[in-house]
Amino acid sequence: MLSLLAFLIMIGVLITIHEFGHFIFARMFGVKVEVFSIGFGPPIFRWKGKETVYQIAAIPLGGYVKMYGEDSMTEPIQGESEKESYQDPRSFAAKPRWQKMLIAFAGPLFNIILAVILVAAAYMVGVFEPKYMKEPVVVGYIQPDSPAAKAGIKPFDKIIAVDGKPVKNWKQFTVEISMKAGMTVNLEVERNGQKKLFTLQIPQDITKQPVGISPLIPPKLGNIIPDSPAEKAGLKKGDIILAVNGKPVKSWFEIVQMLSKINEPEPVSLMVKRGKKIFTVKVTPVFNKEINRYVIGISPVFDTQIKKYGFIEAFEKSIQKNIEMSALLYNFIKDIITGEKSFQEIKNNLGGPISIAKYAGGALESGLGNYLFMTGFISLQLGYLNLLPIPVLDGGLILILLIESIIRRPLPEKAKEWLAYIGFALIGTLMIFAIFNDFLRILQ
Repeated sequence: MLSLLAFLIMIGVLITIHEFGHFIFARMFGVKVEVFSIGFGPPIFRWKGKETVYQIAAIPLGGYVKMYGEDSMTEPIQGESEKESYQDPRSFAAKPRWQKMLIAFAGPLFNIILAVILVAAAYMVGVFEPKYMKEPVVVGYIQPDSPAAKAGIKPFDKIIAVDGKPVKNWKQFTVEISMKAGMTVNLEVERNGQKKLFTLQIPQDITKQPVGISPLIPPKLGNIIPDSPAEKAGLKKGDIILAVNGKPVKSWFEIVQMLSKINEPEPVSLMVKRGKKIFTVKVTPVFNKEINRYVIGISPVFDTQIKKYGFIEAFEKSIQKNIEMSALLYNFIKDIITGEKSFQEIKNNLGGPISIAKYAGGALESGLGNYLFMTGFISLQLGYLNLLPIPVLDGGLILILLIESIIRRPLPEKAKEWLAYIGFALIGTLMIFAIFNDFLRILQ
């Protein structure tokens, strides 16, 4: 119930803001707005303003602003009523193309602006940050074949300086590394009481190719998946794993490495500390088809703290975060177009209404800041996706208007009809696939 409520509030806000962008720009250019609808299908609540009908419809997966004279996407060229609407100065069809493009662009623009406001609000309300960000830079894991592995960095190394500049915690280290993308840096490391110097080549785009250094995560259990081998064996949240099959472990990644080598359902011996008690349990892993390996159903504890920011700093961080998220979205779409993303990777990252509702409910349950942050990220995605040059989306209309501006005449109505059919087919197929993907996740 919480997930449904969180989803409806989120979608309602995002759609309202998007359509309000179209509405306010249409009114600004003197276009008569006939209907302002949140949702599709039969209206369940409506009221009449001075000249606009405002309504909430039954299907809350979209909305629309119906403007007088927009039956043709650009300029009506047939029929008496269309000619009349083209001559009426309050008609959408009568407006110059640059105004039509701005009206179409306003919806996505308002979603992008909303993303900045919501993420800033999240920072002001307070967002969860890992506690390790304020802890010394003790390496917990080195990704194989990563720049860090090639540089010679090892687990349990303590990084104390980057290019001679001291770094006291993970936050400072992260900032220094991100500012030197594509460059070679010298890392001063403390290993077994001795200081060593390593040369690290930082990738140009660390969002696609990480440096390969992860913090030290203690071997303490967080969530136990219900009905998993771990739960059946009696493991509980807060248990500390001391050894796996008799081999001592000091970090979570050591546990992961040992368990990842299992290729058959054979019992695993775990030495566990619970309070002052130390005991041994045997857990038989099961095969997980989604990640293609054996698992026992455990996850680590991530200690977090709520961090609040002032008004100006919150907006500065929001703009920076939205730029980062924009780059991630751009790279994801580019990789799909160029074929760098496999079908399985696309499938794993694509979620429909059910997935969004699930994550929205989880975000709201974990705190208002997280919910605002997620809503902002979805708003940003909605803004950019609507700018894609696909017919029936705002970007498709802008593209058609640009083409007509270049050729100095309207596209044939038949061509626009076919473009609309193609757009509906693409969007419809994508929605069906996303919903089907949601159901597959539920079944799994």
